[in-house]
Amino acid sequence: MPRSSGILLHPTSLPSPFGIGDLGPEAYKFIDFLAAAGQGLWQVLPLGPTGYGDSPYASYSAFAGNTLLISPELLLQEGLLDDSDLDETERRFGPIDYAFAHKLKTHLLRRAYEGFRNTDFKNLRFEFQAFTRQQAHWLDDYALFRALKDEHGGAAWTEWEAVANARERLAPQIEAQKFYQFLFFRQWIGLKTYCNDRGVKIIGDFPIFVAHDSADVWTNPEQFKLDPNGRPLVVAGVPPDYFSSTGQLWGNPLYNWERMRAAGFTWWIERVRALFAMVNIARVDHFRGFAAAWEIPGGDTTAERGRWVETPGRELFTSIRQALGELPIIAEDLGVITPDVVALRDDLGFPGMHVLQFGFGGADANNTDLPHNYVPNVVAYTGTHDNDTAAGWFNSVAGEGSTRTANEIEEERQFCLKYLNSTGDEIHWDFVRSVWASVAKTAIAPLQDVLGLGNKARMNLPNSNQGNWTWRFEPGTLTDNIALRLNDLTQLYGRRERG
Repeated sequence: MPRSSGILLHPTSLPSPFGIGDLGPEAYKFIDFLAAAGQGLWQVLPLGPTGYGDSPYASYSAFAGNTLLISPELLLQEGLLDDSDLDETERRFGPIDYAFAHKLKTHLLRRAYEGFRNTDFKNLRFEFQAFTRQQAHWLDDYALFRALKDEHGGAAWTEWEAVANARERLAPQIEAQKFYQFLFFRQWIGLKTYCNDRGVKIIGDFPIFVAHDSADVWTNPEQFKLDPNGRPLVVAGVPPDYFSSTGQLWGNPLYNWERMRAAGFTWWIERVRALFAMVNIARVDHFRGFAAAWEIPGGDTTAERGRWVETPGRELFTSIRQALGELPIIAEDLGVITPDVVALRDDLGFPGMHVLQFGFGGADANNTDLPHNYVPNVVAYTGTHDNDTAAGWFNSVAGEGSTRTANEIEEERQFCLKYLNSTGDEIHWDFVRSVWASVAKTAIAPLQDVLGLGNKARMNLPNSNQGNWTWRFEPGTLTDNIALRLNDLTQLYGRRERG
């Protein structure tokens, strides 16, 4: 990848009057901002339909799109909604209100589907039919899964009863689910094209695990470590770390790698193929899990009693490469990284990650997250969606649940100021400048760090379900002055072509 820089922002965090960010006009304005700011990359989180906790890392499908991101305004432009549909709709900005957004989008999508069924949309109908044929390998099962889930009041698939003859019984609901996916992909590909045409590439996110309550596990139970009732024998997570003294219990079922190997890793190959149809570059989340995964007994309530179990990552990525060729992939190699993980990453040629915020712990000049220790083949971040904003971290105090004492926090803060030669008045810009100036080929900052926002703008607190994934910025936040300042830094440190 050439020397470049970009912004991390999930589409849900865009402004929108419909309770959640979407792929409509504000998404196009954001791309215009990126282009004006000289940025060549837009990094997003997973785009799948969210389940429990509204986490993008707990999706109902590794292939489907999140229909909450469908823009009602674009549906109106295409004639699938009427002015009256939106005139009667309550406007809601501010933090994401998932309950409101689910209710509103479900209603508007049903209206759009009714309009599609009852109106002569010849070209759209042709596109829809082509989409359903091309995506049938995952779409048929996913649409059935969602129709059955709705029929059972949202209950997990392990609690379903009436599934016989469901394809015939729920045919209209299944077609509606396919239509919603058609709308999502149509809007997303339109946005991606606009993005790429302006010199901005999209970095997608590729979670290693899938949710237990997903079409993937329901359709392919033999490829996961489940008991005879379909419940996980072991689940994913990580041991105690910087974020939690009891580890992180993610709860995702773990793969039956022997079955996947015997099938030629076909499911994985198709999953990666589908992702690269949507994005230009992929960040593989929890890359270390492809060397060994932390297996936690299925009934445990913390991650403490887990154990590392080897996984065939080298075989897997070799099979993917043989099927799909060389792909631009970033390895998220944060956390407990052992020599086998480093060897796998380097043998595959994937750039790893460094996070500046992690560089100041212990006031150690040898910390690999400090820019003077970077090498070119890495992606350097001011921070990620999983940690506090730069300003929030810098201004933090010791409190309940904190892993740092007041003395440790002050020591880190003073080391940070000295290292960055900073007064602390604009610590977020000091973070951006340091990462942009580094030898790392790729530099990324969450939008919150460019805006200098505090910890109320934090996207996610790992091992917690309080207030995560709800942050949005307000309309008008992205000013010309911010774009100009970021563009100047980007040109100064050679992360875009001059002119």
